[in-house]
Amino acid sequence: MNYINNKKIWNAWSMYDWANSVHNLVITTVIFPIYYHATAVGENGSEIVKFFGFEINNNTLYTYTISAAALTLVLLSPILTSIADYSGRKKMFMKFFCYLGAASCAYFFFFTKGNLDTVMIAFGLSIVGWGGSVVFYNSFIPQIATEENYDKLSARGFVFGYIGSVILLVFNLLMILKPELFGLSKADSDSGLTSRIAFLTVGIWWLGFAQIPFYFLPKDQSKPFQFSWIKKGILGLRDVILEVRQNKILTKFLTAYFTYYLGVMTVIYVATLFAEGELKIPRDGLIATLLLIQLVAIPGSYLASFLSRKLGNSRALQIEVAIWFLVPLGAYFTTSANEFYIIACVVGLVMGGIQSLSRSTYAKLIPEEVGHTAAYFSLYDILEKASIMAGTFIFGFLNSYTGSMRTSILFLMVAFFIGFLLLLRIPSKNVYRD
Repeated sequence: MNYINNKKIWNAWSMYDWANSVHNLVITTVIFPIYYHATAVGENGSEIVKFFGFEINNNTLYTYTISAAALTLVLLSPILTSIADYSGRKKMFMKFFCYLGAASCAYFFFFTKGNLDTVMIAFGLSIVGWGGSVVFYNSFIPQIATEENYDKLSARGFVFGYIGSVILLVFNLLMILKPELFGLSKADSDSGLTSRIAFLTVGIWWLGFAQIPFYFLPKDQSKPFQFSWIKKGILGLRDVILEVRQNKILTKFLTAYFTYYLGVMTVIYVATLFAEGELKIPRDGLIATLLLIQLVAIPGSYLASFLSRKLGNSRALQIEVAIWFLVPLGAYFTTSANEFYIIACVVGLVMGGIQSLSRSTYAKLIPEEVGHTAAYFSLYDILEKASIMAGTFIFGFLNSYTGSMRTSILFLMVAFFIGFLLLLRIPSKNVYRD
């Protein structure tokens, strides 16, 4: 079968975004954070909870769990992707992490005040499963598209993801807000049963739709496993790092990417906690706003692709990051729900765009003669997860130290500003080749 620029294969590949993006929306952005904030409370409803016997602020525990999961991915990714490159088994590893993430989400069905310890471990594993599968998923891009189509394919994946995740979210919101439509009662919604069912649907959705790309994407090679692959893989990653250091444009891009993406992912992970904790926005208003973000993100992904065609990738990314800089600035001074809604629309406009454009820009920067694409995307994934780890850890530390999430968001402005300055060093053209 011809896999290059095959629209059927493109659609099958994009279906993994459709499958796994429900984790980003339902678990890390909307329903799980709201349910967590209501359930993970101490005595008398305080924000201090016990985690394996230690007392900790619930918001700090949440962000530290994300940091720990990101650190796990940073440590595992170079080993696993190197094995995948040498063994030709990218799809096998993609499946493993997919199933780990889906099973972890399904476990949230049992989330109550009495099992916070195991639930937070499952929350971390769900992030590991999501992030671990995505790095192998991304590494298929050079195998199924030519360079001039990277932006288009990457944007298509994100659009599929937004549409799929919104469909499941709407279903779950109907079940939570109108439980009688599903043979449930208001008491089931008030007790959190409908939210826990929503977590179960995420696991089923993720697992089920992932079978489409698993069936259509290029098959794995059948080489028998050898322990020497681990050593070769680590050495291979070292070679990739050395290759990257010799490619000035690629080095500049990755430095900028780490910096601005630190801010992007921290905003995505803590936005719900900020809205509830600082602005006291009611559940219904918050859910409607987060749903609006996803809808706005769809045209935002296509807008980023349009800007990259007209202005070049670097200039398009500069525009996206400049807009992102305004988000924490506006959030710091936000005091009302209406102001938060405006900021949320801005986030939606640039959220999908910057993720899609960053991925396709990196794919363009990988040298054409490279055969070990998984190792290159491993480095990209390491920086992505390291940025998540750094951003959420700093946010959690500042929140714990100052007692205010509003103060904690100020450092995000610094990240976006530095990222913007670093992007100015990269020439803006549609195809990057030395």
